[in-house]
This record gives sequence, structure tokens and C-alpha cells, in this order.
Amino acid sequence: MSMTMHCDIVSAEESIFEGRIEMLIAAGSLGDLGIGPGHAPLLTALIPGPVRLVKECGEGEVFYVTGGFCEVQREGVT
Repeated sequence: MSMTMHCDIVSAEESIFEGRIEMLIAAGSLGDLGIGPGHAPLLTALIPGPVRLVKECGEGEVFYVTGGFCEVQREGVT
């Protein structure tokens, strides 16, 4: 069984994705981010572009954001 973490992708209006993931890849304001289980706590701005998820089943999914923030805590990533 692979290691996973909880992920929430939200907008001001609604929850867009909620589930367990193996990896998140996004474009941060200072460069690309790869976030997996056990990542150090982090808060960074996101720039417009894709947010790629590798779900716990190994399946990939892509969401596009116009900006926002990425917060990594022990419980998961938002």
C-alpha cells in the first residue's frame, strides 16, 4: 500500500476536490512544487496554471487554477 495524504482543493464558492493523494504538483510563485506525504509545513502563493494530482489509486487528475495559495500541514494539503 502506498503512502497517501488528504487533499482539499477549494474555491471561494465550493469544494472542488477532496480525497487521498500520493502527490501534488503545482506552480508556486517561486517555482514548481512537488508535495508528497510527510512534506514539511509550507504556505506559498500559486501562480496560474495546472495543479496535478496523483490519487491513491495511481490515477492522475489535473485542475487549473488562476492563482491562490497552497498550505501543507501534518493533516494534508489545501
